[in-house]
Amino acid sequence: MDYLPLFARLNNRAVLLVGGGDIALRKARLLLDAGARLTVVAPSLHEELTELLVGHTYIPSRFHAEHLTNQMLVIAATDDEQVNADVAAAADTANIWVNVVDDPDRSSFIFPSIIDRSPIMVAVSSGGKAPVLVRMLRERLEALLPKHLGALATLSGEWRDRIKTTLSHITARRRFWEKAFASPQLATLLETEQHEAAEQWMAQQLDAEDYAGGEIVLVGAGPGDAGLLTLKGLQQIQQAEVVLYDQLVSPEVMNLVRRDAERISVGKKAGAHSVPQHEINELLLSHARAGKRVVRLKGGDPFMFGRGAEELQAARAEGIPFSVVPGITAAAGATAYAGIPLTHRDSAQSAVFITGHCKQDGQEPDWAALAASNQTLVIYMGLIGSPTITERLIAHGRRPETPVALIERGTTVRQRVLRGTLQELPELAKDAHSPSLIVIGEVAALADTLSWFGGATASGKEHLINLA
Repeated sequence: MDYLPLFARLNNRAVLLVGGGDIALRKARLLLDAGARLTVVAPSLHEELTELLVGHTYIPSRFHAEHLTNQMLVIAATDDEQVNADVAAAADTANIWVNVVDDPDRSSFIFPSIIDRSPIMVAVSSGGKAPVLVRMLRERLEALLPKHLGALATLSGEWRDRIKTTLSHITARRRFWEKAFASPQLATLLETEQHEAAEQWMAQQLDAEDYAGGEIVLVGAGPGDAGLLTLKGLQQIQQAEVVLYDQLVSPEVMNLVRRDAERISVGKKAGAHSVPQHEINELLLSHARAGKRVVRLKGGDPFMFGRGAEELQAARAEGIPFSVVPGITAAAGATAYAGIPLTHRDSAQSAVFITGHCKQDGQEPDWAALAASNQTLVIYMGLIGSPTITERLIAHGRRPETPVALIERGTTVRQRVLRGTLQELPELAKDAHSPSLIVIGEVAALADTLSWFGGATASGKEHLINLA
């Protein structure tokens, strides 16, 4: 870290500004907005700067070291390199913070690019290395951060003591504020400056709900790429107090989980140790009973070949509130990143999703229906069962030459696509690692021309794409 970000309280504190031109004018506006008691040293002043300095001090002179006496910090904003160097040297000797405009090497502090939603302040800096990039980031942040943030922060300050008195437990207070800060209704009231109505909303919410009870939120983490996590899913994992997650949830998604949340790995990956389902259910229930906000984070979509429904049935039986945030399932995400459309009007008018394994006493699938032509067959967790899958599909009429693709670690930087034919599937599966998705159908051949994520897909024995 090249710089330690700090926010300085300048209200009625002495600050020296050396320079009287356009650059000094910009700095003076900023310092005066922060409440500084300003002294300007310059042989002459910009006309607008003269007006700004009413009530402050102007010294019509070149800079001398004694001008630094009793100053908190100093800014050198002249077009004279020697003067700027003299200011920096004198400030360094006097152990006073100094900024030399456009000269970070001589500066002990720098001015960041500021997004002002007072009392909310956001500062962005590259340490002078990429000012255009910083400007672009500032523009993007300005667009992202709503104008009512300042009013929202002010309102929370006014209500803080009342909330603390009414809601004695820290968890309840945090949940109240999370709801308030996420409320579109409150945002609209503040944006339209309906402050009295906003106060009424706060009072109604405080009286209406119990913020101490536990809950369970089932969240789909998507197929791997953290950018495919939904906005609502991101909000939930950043509000969670406990997160139970599968091994299929990518490290990039886990990095977005709230930092102080308790994280519990419950496995759920082919060929690896996993926590039995009844123990997962009890973990969810016990944390929710303790009043915690629990997120069950599952790869892909929680209702697609997972046991999300079983987990929520356990919550329902205990009377614990729950909700569901869908995720992008691997069949949609991984195929898109591999350049394989699930349907195509020339060759696939439907798509069928199945799992490669089910309960031990489960019935055999309808192989005749699965072997139908003009459809795409997508198989989750099918690596181990690929010889049986191949034998059954061919026996029920699917052509041995039907294109297939195995998408390994789809949508991540380690994505690998193995391409071949149905009769080659068992051999391809030997080279694949879990998690892998099997796609069977004519659309799999389109990966040769539609691949876009990391390069072209190779076929047969040359079937590797490795982005790592």
